[in-house]
Amino acid sequence: MKNEILSSDIMEMEIYGRERSEHRKRIAAIKKLRRIEVGPFTTFYFENYDTMWMQVHEMLFVENGGKDQIQGELDAYNPLIPNGLELVATMMLEIGDPVRRSRELLKLGGVENTINITIGETVIDAVPVEPEQNRTTPDGKTSSVHFLKFSFDQLQIELFSQKEARALLSVTHPAYGHMAVMPEKTRIALMKDFE
Repeated sequence: MKNEILSSDIMEMEIYGRERSEHRKRIAAIKKLRRIEVGPFTTFYFENYDTMWMQVHEMLFVENGGKDQIQGELDAYNPLIPNGLELVATMMLEIGDPVRRSRELLKLGGVENTINITIGETVIDAVPVEPEQNRTTPDGKTSSVHFLKFSFDQLQIELFSQKEARALLSVTHPAYGHMAVMPEKTRIALMKDFE
């Protein structure tokens, strides 16, 4: 599994534009398997090389910054590709109503430090990719988007990869305590991130 997008992996935008709809369909199928809802408004999107490759291309295509933009996008999105010993997720707090969203986000300061995956008795805590001060304001309002890494050791990878493993994805914040069993097809898709 590739864990870094190189500048040589970037398509010419003219070619990408012609093939964009096919790439979007392919990545949508990948993302569908890598998406988990936890509670009423939190969704985790587990990233990999393919999802980040698409994100980089979309940014380059939409913003049209040319070759000068490429390195900045690689610097931004390469850290979100699993390195073989981790899972990486974008956590979205998806609340459509702006008044409710503001109210809920004010209650959830530090939520990025309350996420974990549990397999049996083993707990793997998420660590924010960015310092929490970048995602929570001084008044305690959290961002609606967080980037998280779950670092695994070899034993934890083996537990996660066992045929009948039951993995729970949990948010244990005092204002938002929810968990979801990872669907088997999702767990199998995520096992590839450890290759």
